[in-house]
Amino acid sequence: MERLPKPVLCIPLVLQWLWLGLRYRSLTLPSVVNPAIETGGLAGESKAACLARIGQAHAPWVARTVLVSPADIPAAASMARTLGYPLVAKPDIGWCGHGVRRIDVVDGLTAYIAAFPPDASFLLQEFVPGPFEAGLFYSRGPTEAHGRLIGLAIRHSPQVTGDGVRSIAALMAADPRLCSRIGHYRRALSTRGIDHVPMRGECVILGTVASLRVGGRYEDAMRLNTPALEDRVDAIARSMHGFHFGRLDVRFGSEAALQRGEFRIIEINGAGSEAIQFWDPTMRLRDAYRGVFAKQAALFALAARMRADGAVPISAMALATAWWRQLRLMRRYPSSN
Repeated sequence: MERLPKPVLCIPLVLQWLWLGLRYRSLTLPSVVNPAIETGGLAGESKAACLARIGQAHAPWVARTVLVSPADIPAAASMARTLGYPLVAKPDIGWCGHGVRRIDVVDGLTAYIAAFPPDASFLLQEFVPGPFEAGLFYSRGPTEAHGRLIGLAIRHSPQVTGDGVRSIAALMAADPRLCSRIGHYRRALSTRGIDHVPMRGECVILGTVASLRVGGRYEDAMRLNTPALEDRVDAIARSMHGFHFGRLDVRFGSEAALQRGEFRIIEINGAGSEAIQFWDPTMRLRDAYRGVFAKQAALFALAARMRADGAVPISAMALATAWWRQLRLMRRYPSSN
């Protein structure tokens, strides 16, 4: 599925969305599934606002994060010191890792601020070493006391392994996943960095973002789900008082730790979340589409139940406005590193 150009890949999904919208008499019906999140999380929601909804009792499972508004820029360096370096800077309204950077020193923060749109807000977040990252997809019906995990995907960072002979650029050129992204990494790593020759067996992580967009790899890992993990995610989701469907992006130290429910949340995504487990390259295209179609159908069915209880979807104009604002901002964000 990941080998298809995304515009081509999305055509069947858009057609199904239109069909579901006609069937349920609302193209924006999924906006009701998460009353705690603007637009239900379909587009343009604040990442800081999503994290702030988590109950204080669950703070140990959330990466420390501060919101930097345009008015806060003069105090940004001081705010960063409260978190400590390294840290991660990311747009408050974002998508697919656009504008996300790891920052190791104050000069890096200064450069990020200079490149960031002056009329937009961004987050500073403590760097959670991990070293692993996962997306935990959650669903809970409006009358259900407890929710469940319906998806678990591990994100593998873009990386190469040295042979002591070839440069990072040459290793990337030989990798089908990374060869088309050399230009991106030449800008992100600088010529000196990408021409470095790593030692034999040395693993070089290429970027902060583990997105497919920059050469990351997604693995379907529902095998790791346990009652302890599901209970932890459910407790956190219910503490938000209005979060029923979406994905928690987390970092964790080991598979065993994740299975015990030990992780740190770095981001929450609502109704617009991609079911990234279906981007696993080992999955057959037919099975991947079947899974994504089932996810969208479940989303509309859940939303219909909530509408029956009195929830009102946002207008098509409101959704289009939120999406267009997000798209315009993304085009102005600095490159990720």
